[in-house]
Amino acid sequence: MKRNEALKVLNPILGLLALSQILTGVLRGFLTRETFLAVHRATGLAFAAAALLHVVLNWNWIKASYFKGKVQGGG
Repeated sequence: MKRNEALKVLNPILGLLALSQILTGVLRGFLTRETFLAVHRATGLAFAAAALLHVVLNWNWIKASYFKGKVQGGG
């Protein structure tokens, strides 16, 4: 799968995982402790993995946008 195609799949998943984190945090008082921990932990780990993959897939853009003009090497 090409990078752009992967991002078209990954970005909505990342958004849903972020929404899940927000909703479980906001609705914590309405959920049982076991449900909260299970959902919040699982989606939190998946969110972290998806975010890392998102950074990896966008690394060239990050380098071009934030590290342009920086001198490479020592001296």
